Amino acid sequence: MEKAHNSFNKNGHIPTSPRNIPPPAVFNDDASDNHLHHYTADEANQISEDVDRFISVISAIDDKSSSSLPEVPDFIKTFSEIIESRITRSRKNVAGGDDDELLFIESVRRISRLTNALSEFSSDARVTPPLNQTSVALQRAMVFLEEEFRSLLEDSTSEWDPQNAQNIQKFSSFNSKSQQEYSDRCAAQREIDTAHSVEYPAYSPEDVDKMHEIATTMISAGYETECCQVYYISRRNAIRNQMTKLELEVLLNMDDVVKMPWETLEAEIARWINAVKTCSETIFPGEKRLGEWVFNDHPEIRRSLISNILRAVVIQLLDFAEATSMAKRSADKLFRYLDMYDALQKLIKSISGESYSDELTAEVTAAVDRIGESAVCIFCDLENSIKSDAAKVPVPGGAVHPLTRYMMNYLRYTCEYKDTLENIFAKHTEPDKKYTPPPTTASLSSHDLERESESPHNFETVASTTPFSMQVVMVMDLLDANLEQKSRLYKDPSLRCVFLMNNGRYILQKVKGSPEIRQVMGDIWCRRRSTVVRQYHKNYQRETWNRVLQCLSHDGLLVNGKANKPLLKERFKIFTNTFDEIHRTQSAWMVSDEQLQSELRISVSAVVIPAYRSFVGRFRQYLDSGKQADKYIKYQPEDIETLIEGLFEGNITSMARRKT
Repeated sequence: MEKAHNSFNKNGHIPTSPRNIPPPAVFNDDASDNHLHHYTADEANQISEDVDRFISVISAIDDKSSSSLPEVPDFIKTFSEIIESRITRSRKNVAGGDDDELLFIESVRRISRLTNALSEFSSDARVTPPLNQTSVALQRAMVFLEEEFRSLLEDSTSEWDPQNAQNIQKFSSFNSKSQQEYSDRCAAQREIDTAHSVEYPAYSPEDVDKMHEIATTMISAGYETECCQVYYISRRNAIRNQMTKLELEVLLNMDDVVKMPWETLEAEIARWINAVKTCSETIFPGEKRLGEWVFNDHPEIRRSLISNILRAVVIQLLDFAEATSMAKRSADKLFRYLDMYDALQKLIKSISGESYSDELTAEVTAAVDRIGESAVCIFCDLENSIKSDAAKVPVPGGAVHPLTRYMMNYLRYTCEYKDTLENIFAKHTEPDKKYTPPPTTASLSSHDLERESESPHNFETVASTTPFSMQVVMVMDLLDANLEQKSRLYKDPSLRCVFLMNNGRYILQKVKGSPEIRQVMGDIWCRRRSTVVRQYHKNYQRETWNRVLQCLSHDGLLVNGKANKPLLKERFKIFTNTFDEIHRTQSAWMVSDEQLQSELRISVSAVVIPAYRSFVGRFRQYLDSGKQADKYIKYQPEDIETLIEGLFEGNITSMARRKT
């Protein structure tokens, strides 16, 4: 078959007259497809080869004057028309053959090289018509590629179904050898990334490869600005749409945040944290992967685009964080601040690792520091909260004080952020700050006080001496001192001991029940605290039941082997009245810890019941039998045991279980 175009002859010269070439057709968007001349694959390939040889010939000419330029052959015009024909057919969705599709992207790159080569001879009047033709064809090709690039970026953002990938026909001319080479380079990395990431952005591998080919072609043709602008706007809008779809978009300004009620702001912070998490774990890694694939051949452009895309999102997130850090501080805001701190730390990891990220990372780090400073101030304000809690009315029944419950639950939740707070305090507190704990042993006896003074204080028994650990110890010591002050509101020494025992036991159980707090305070502190609680227990028993045991003393009841009946009757009467008073009073006292309640009852029973049983067994015989004995011996040992079991339940009706 004869070549349907001008070709180079064997001597390398370019014939100036066509040889069996069909007349050129005029192509425009309104032309019917029936008027377009169709070239076979062989014809198109031959024309492309001749164009390549022509480019090589004129590129090798050093003298760019008009005299050195050979005559421009007719196949240059034909080649321009082939490209315009392909564009027109594609816009009309006229299906082309596989060869036609494979030719297009290389043809665009070829006409770009041809236009550049001809432009070097622009002073030659003979070049003007073909240069205009190739320039128009190139410009139309670039407009077409820009549209296709935008369409791929915008139309492929829905979830991609792998089963439908084979049905994707749009712009399938990118299934070329050059595209396959790029696919091979990315295949291994893509398999790894796909295994570890969610499908964002949801583009098929075929579409990503097409984007790469378009971007490479546009940039090489000098249309870098148009290419980058389309990519940036499309990806920025895609991120915004994704955030809106997930209800994560943060659009509040600084004034709104600062003035917002905490309940509303807390909900916004939760949305913000989810937005940062989504960006860190899904969106930013996905954008970086997509940029690496699409602009694989142009690393500088890739870095600039990714930086601008991420910055637009990050700045909006940081504005909210900065406004939140300026809001009025209070203890209940600490945990949300710590969540924000952790979220921003993860955000730093997701954007770091590239040269473009240095400035952006610095801005996020500054926001992290502001949040950290706010968290430190809030936690340190606990000192003032404890010191200012100076209630003048004691808690009924010596129960656990609300301040104790609040502070220990607060510390428990705080220590769940132990690693975060360790980092924050290490950065935002003075390492050489000294701490002197307040005295916390005012309610112990002089003997116990002497013993306690020999044992270590809280700050000497904790497992670590980091700035955060020392701050926790300071809070614990201030709480101890505050509770001792509150214990003085009780006039009854026994109730004072029960109050301190209740609160001390609650503190100890909270520390033991929280691995995070226990890690801070340490086992030595727990053992010391157990010793202090046991001492309160002993003090209570001494203050309350020594009076009862004195009533059961045998002293003076037998004189020369004879019973002193008046004194014996008085002893029984005093015992009954004393026990009734204790039972009536202490049944209303509250010990909510079941184990402590049981330990108290067992210890009281172990002391009182054997002494009472022995006393009754020995001296009952000296009382007149019958009603007189029942008059003075009101309770049997079993009755005492039953009544002791009713202590510390917070019952207002004190004698509900009394047997008469």
